[in-house]
Amino acid sequence: MTTFTFAPATRETARARIGLQGPAGCGKTKTALRMAEGLAKGGPIGVVDTERGSALKYATVPGKPELGGHEFGHMPMDSHDPRNLIRAVQVAEEAGIEVLIVDSWSHFWNGRGGLLSIVEETGAKARGGTFGAWKDANPIEQDMLDAMLNFRGHLIVTMRTKNDYVIEGRTVTKVGTKAVQREGAEYELDVVMDMVGGTATVTKTRYTPLEGMTVHHPGEDVAEQILEQLGQGVDPVQVIVDELVGDGLTYDRALELHGRAKGRGLLNSGLMHPKSGEPTTLGELIREYGQAVKPQPTPVTTPTAPDAPAGQSTPSAPAPSTSDATPVTDRVTPPQMRMMHALFTRVGLGHKDSRPDRLRATALIIGRPIESANDLTIDEAKTLLDTLGAYGERGETAAADFAAMVDGLDESESAADGADQAA
Repeated sequence: MTTFTFAPATRETARARIGLQGPAGCGKTKTALRMAEGLAKGGPIGVVDTERGSALKYATVPGKPELGGHEFGHMPMDSHDPRNLIRAVQVAEEAGIEVLIVDSWSHFWNGRGGLLSIVEETGAKARGGTFGAWKDANPIEQDMLDAMLNFRGHLIVTMRTKNDYVIEGRTVTKVGTKAVQREGAEYELDVVMDMVGGTATVTKTRYTPLEGMTVHHPGEDVAEQILEQLGQGVDPVQVIVDELVGDGLTYDRALELHGRAKGRGLLNSGLMHPKSGEPTTLGELIREYGQAVKPQPTPVTTPTAPDAPAGQSTPSAPAPSTSDATPVTDRVTPPQMRMMHALFTRVGLGHKDSRPDRLRATALIIGRPIESANDLTIDEAKTLLDTLGAYGERGETAAADFAAMVDGLDESESAADGADQAA
């Protein structure tokens, strides 16, 4: 049964949802890439390119670092059906993309195969014309918006603009620019910047420090300001995890938490298991803890035990508790465990089958063997995270460089053991 209550509002940490709008040639793509580098913090960047490969002009040239450029994954898209963008977002999720750039979002409105084309084609075949066709098109657009806004990483979309005019009698007045997108689409975003000649002005934002900001060629500095605003709040994933592992969890409450996570697009959020230290997702964790407190059918009475009083049956063993782990002040914290999952993924050891390699690397870095990431102390976790973070920022070479470093530590330890035995 649905309950209707008001709870105290708490600001949550979030991921960036940024729109850059302006006419062709104003610098939207370059600005998106510059800001993406600041948001990604060394993580992978992906570009859905509907502009005939124009984003490739800003890519690096192998063997010619002097030419500069940006490193990113490139996905060209010639057909602009919104359902193609939904699939692109899913692929970005699977690839662990930290910042997704859609350049440009306008094409999924009025480009070839875009929403307006779908309406025209459907309207030509159905009764009611294009007016009736919106009945089928609106759910497609909503699914696209849901996919974009629930993306686990940061999102930057570019939108082309056109001049807008008001006609009163014989007077034509220019009233500004209008994005090539559905009316009001910018309200789905947290920050919108209007661009003219490489200069961006914040025209819509939910963060007070950014209101009215004007920056020429915005890049990592603006990204840092946005990250600062996004990080001022509680982690919505950690809030749910804390409720799961705390005392008093009920099956009904676990169902509510699953519904909340699903509605927020958090079920696939990666984290380290609070007990085993193994990689998992929030959805899997909720199911595990929910099953542990799920009411069980009344057990069938077992035969009387030899040493039990006459007429008394042997009671069933109590169900295992889901909160038997006593908090230890010096033990690795849940936020540290979540960060480990993200950073191990960056260096190529995020898969569940990589557990032996993760434990080997961890043991060599902290200087002692462990059976689980749960065995780490807070200080050891900090050392591990610092090392993972340093290698995770290396982009395409992160996995190879990290593996070489671990092998080097292993060789040094083996050499030291050999010297001790010789002595």
